[in-house]
This record gives sequence, C-alpha cells and structure tokens, in this order.
Amino acid sequence: MSTRREFIKQVSVVAGASAAFIGLGLSPMQVLAASEGRWFMPDEGDKHERAYIAFGAQDAIWEDFTADVQAALGRVARAIARYEPVTVFCRQSERNLAEKHCGSSNVTYVITALDDIWMRDIGANFVIDDRGGLGAVDFNFNGWGDKQQHTKDAKIAKRVASDSQATYMRSELVGEGGGIEVDGHGTGIMTESSWINANRNPDWSKSEVEEELKAQLGLRKIIWLPGIKGKDITDAHVDFYARFVKPGVVIANLDTDPESYDHKVTLAHLEILKNATDADGRKLQIHTMSPPLNPRKSKFNKGNPDFAAGYINYFVVNGAIIAPEFGDKVADKKALDLLTSLYPGRKIEQLNIDAIAAGGGGIHCVTSHQPQA
Repeated sequence: MSTRREFIKQVSVVAGASAAFIGLGLSPMQVLAASEGRWFMPDEGDKHERAYIAFGAQDAIWEDFTADVQAALGRVARAIARYEPVTVFCRQSERNLAEKHCGSSNVTYVITALDDIWMRDIGANFVIDDRGGLGAVDFNFNGWGDKQQHTKDAKIAKRVASDSQATYMRSELVGEGGGIEVDGHGTGIMTESSWINANRNPDWSKSEVEEELKAQLGLRKIIWLPGIKGKDITDAHVDFYARFVKPGVVIANLDTDPESYDHKVTLAHLEILKNATDADGRKLQIHTMSPPLNPRKSKFNKGNPDFAAGYINYFVVNGAIIAPEFGDKVADKKALDLLTSLYPGRKIEQLNIDAIAAGGGGIHCVTSHQPQA
C-alpha cells in the first residue's frame, strides 16, 4: 500500500539526491521520476484503452425507474462502443439483459456482484508512469459516507485493477473518482466538501488530504473549490462543477437559477477559478456552461430534487464526446456549440439520460476509462 508517509519518505530521499544532481539542473521531482518512475493521472482526453460501465441498477435502489436506467446505460454503452472498447460489469442473472441493452459490438461482459451503477466512483483510478506502466488507485469507496449500500461495489476497483493487469495501489484516503479532475500535467481541481469530510476522512486535515492526493495522482497543485455538503449524495463532486478541456482551459458550471442552492456555489467557484493558476503558473481560461432552465417534463424530474440536469457531466472518449441533452432546445444547442468549439476533431453525441439524472448523476458518473499506457 502506498501511503502519504511513504511519499514523505520518498521526498526526503529525493531532496538529498537533488543536492548531488544540482550541477545537472535537475529538480527533485525530475530526480524521482528518473530514478523510480513517477505515477500520474493522465488527462481524460488522452488516448483510451477502453471504457467501463456497471450495469447494476436494482429495484431496491431505483424502484420503478430500474428498467429505464438500464435502457439509459445501454444507450451510453452503445455510443461509447462506436469509438472504443467497452467493458460492462453485470450480474450473472442479468447477463443477457445487459447485452440486449448494451449490444455486442466492441463490448466485453464481466460477471460480478454489484450494488449500483456509479462506475466512476467505484472503479479504479488509473495512473501511468514515465516508463509506460499502468497503475490503479483504490480510494476505498464507502457509499459516499455510508449513505447507500456499497459492500459489493467497494470491491470493484481491485477487480478492475486485476482484470487490466495494472499495479494495484490502495490509498489510505476515502473518496471517489467523480471527485477528481486533472489536466494530466500536474494540476487537479477538487471540492473540499467531498474530500475533506468527516463521513469519509475523519481526523484528516486539508493539508494531509492534499498531500495524499498529490502523491497518488502525481499532482503538483490542487485548486480547491468549496463545494457544498449534504445537498446531494456525493457532497458535490467536482465533475458537476469544473472540467479541464486541456491544460489551462476549464469549463465551469454556472447555475443561473437564483432559486437553486447551486447558484451561489457556482458563482463562488467561478471567482476562484478566474483567479487561479495551474501547476505551471498559467492563468486559467474559463468557459461557463449552465444547466437547462426548461428541461422536458417527465416522471424522472417531476417533484424530484435529486434530478441532476448538468451538461458538464460529459465523458471524453477516443474521437468523441458523449454528452447529455435534456429537451431544452436552446440550452441543449448552447452546450453542443460550446463542446464543438472546445473539442475540435471530436464528434459530439448527445443522449437522453434522464433516468440516470433522476438518481443525481450523469454520463461521467456512470463511466470510467483505462488510459492507453
């Protein structure tokens, strides 16, 4: 297990070694990379080996929406499979149903026990090193602070690491993949509400959390957004608030509805991001993306405070962006146009994922990916 104490030890060794290499002009991190190989999380837009989905909706959680969620997962899987291989985790009893929805072209099925569908949070957080190795970090999924059953899902990260033949690394931190956003060049964006939270990491200080995240993900700087605790099951994952398009360029969620609890939160986040610099000292170029004000009316959002109508929760795949649409023609078009301009050369595919949004998540939440090492 790689721990923050081991990282401190590594840095101490490197600090001593750097004195010997000062004549060569090498920094301590360059010495570490040259001597041991440095793990780091690449940008989501870099080449993928494959994507992952958990076909795990069950009546105990989704009730009358279960079949609709399964259909929505199928639309997501089929869209991704047009651009890269997809591995679908499913229960033995639902193997045929999973294939009916997700298809067979460019899709592989893996039988396993599951609690739910949130692959981004339960899967491995892949890192690569300077020598082309593949690592998988497990952040000890605990159901977002024991808010939901998670015994089976807590084992998925290790299973993914094993199936992908990645080096398995278990952190001491508790957290989720949806709480991580990186540019692949040493900068991360995180929300304090999801990481520095007693329901996940009691007795950890902000500096200790930051130190461990930097060690596990190869980061040099973390831009902290406050987020907001207790308003959604994740305690405000960053993938609903800010996304790197590429180093130095960020899309930020701007909720324009003054009645929404997210209105003030997103304004505060925007101010932080506008004044932030990345790990290389660059000011960030910020673009904003707002939720739909008039989404289509359906059983999924009628009287449902958990309905997550956020365009920012898209998934970058090889050659495409898999993004949501919510039936608001004006807002859907604005999101499409912005993504088209920021991701030239990629096809933008917008999908109806209202059933998934009904549970407080989106396309990014139900997917994860393995980078090409």
